[in-house]
Amino acid sequence: MADEKVKKKPHCSRQKWLTGGIPMFSRAAMYKRTARYMKKKTIIKKEKKPVEKFVVKEIGGEKNGGTRKVAVQKSPRYYPTQEGRRKLKNHRKPFKLHKRKLRPSITPGTVLILLAGVNRGRRVIFLKQLDTGLLLITGPFQLTGVPIRRVNQRYVIATKTKVDISGVKIPEKFNDEYFKRKFQRTGKKTKDIFDNKKEKHQLSDERKQEQKDLDAQIMPCIKKVHLLDKYLKNPFSLRSRQYPHKMVF
Repeated sequence: MADEKVKKKPHCSRQKWLTGGIPMFSRAAMYKRTARYMKKKTIIKKEKKPVEKFVVKEIGGEKNGGTRKVAVQKSPRYYPTQEGRRKLKNHRKPFKLHKRKLRPSITPGTVLILLAGVNRGRRVIFLKQLDTGLLLITGPFQLTGVPIRRVNQRYVIATKTKVDISGVKIPEKFNDEYFKRKFQRTGKKTKDIFDNKKEKHQLSDERKQEQKDLDAQIMPCIKKVHLLDKYLKNPFSLRSRQYPHKMVF
């Protein structure tokens, strides 16, 4: 019997748990129950040697005293009359675009329903996701009147209807810089006080042609599916006793 190995008991936690994963004992109570005060390590503090500010140097001669103290760091000869502003340390990290997540129900070619903006209620086709996380969509403009634009995925409903746009070539210049508006800034001196006309944003002929080229690629894909063009033309709306959270799109 003496040769037999003594089996160790399995470790059992002293914490007890209530329903919902709530601990029964607080941190202070567990500090006493587990006797953590016994496990504290004694920290030996090292004595810091004082930094010498002066160095003793020997001086020759009978009447010079033999030695004198010389400062290690010499004081500056010039002192400014006014103290300049001191730069503070900036602890902010440099701005980086983090990876934006996309809903699994939204894939290239998915038909979306817009919930906000001028074109709310319209059905559009999702093309791709941009670097800022916004969705690149189009009507197409030839069919629904919705041009190429950016939309936040919070303001769309993804439907189960999809269009095969694998053969459509989307230009790389359709990015966030492409959609920024450029206004002409005028100085305060040159601006007329009585001129109350506001600058209107006008599309260039180049952008209109790019919209036509994209529509020419998407329209044949839509016509392959029966009645899909009429489905995209018809705007989405709710009637009485219709609840969106109970509907399957």
